Amino acid sequence: MKISSEFSKNALHYGSYNVIQNRVIKRLFEKLDYQPRKILDLGCGSGAVCRNIDWQYDNFTGVDFALGMLELHPKSKNIECIYGDFNDAALFQNRLEKNYEHIFSASALQWADDLERLFCEIKKLDARLSLAIFSSNTFKTLNKTANLTSILRSVDEIEELQKKYLDAEMEVVQYKLEFESSRDMFKYIKKSGVSASRKVLSYKETKRLMREYPLSYLEFEVVFIYK
Repeated sequence: MKISSEFSKNALHYGSYNVIQNRVIKRLFEKLDYQPRKILDLGCGSGAVCRNIDWQYDNFTGVDFALGMLELHPKSKNIECIYGDFNDAALFQNRLEKNYEHIFSASALQWADDLERLFCEIKKLDARLSLAIFSSNTFKTLNKTANLTSILRSVDEIEELQKKYLDAEMEVVQYKLEFESSRDMFKYIKKSGVSASRKVLSYKETKRLMREYPLSYLEFEVVFIYK
């Protein structure tokens, strides 16, 4: 298991609240050693993975449970958008029957209700993989300062499950995203979706956290799985 780090400065100057997610997608594509023609994207959102494909493919299937995001996804005769939840076993039994060459998932599988069952379903599709899963050291110092327990799985938990079902190459990348002010930082947390819309602190507690947070950056930890 390889561990590396990346650092980004002045997050809000990128003009996007999906800075880390975009870097994650870039890394997934950098590790790709061929051009798959039959592609599945689990948790496709508004189509960031699809937009990064610069080769001809036969079909691309994107799955997401947010209709508003699917409405923004690229559309064409060889792109299929499925409104569905990868937490629903019926999705795999009834909708995902194609012979996919490659399965992508960028920054979505951390929200799996049962990651073991999901890995089992992915294994059955018998395709190559490019997966990225945010893990428990994401927001490590922020959670510690706020006395919160991460809702994300640890690297060890993810590694154990992937070895059991996927037997793939695994890499852990730690990102740091720097901000010019605590206000910018908390605005990013609210807008980017990385907190999964979890509201656990009161207004007073949030203000205290903004005062006491000791760093000028947020920490992220991402498990990459390649096969």
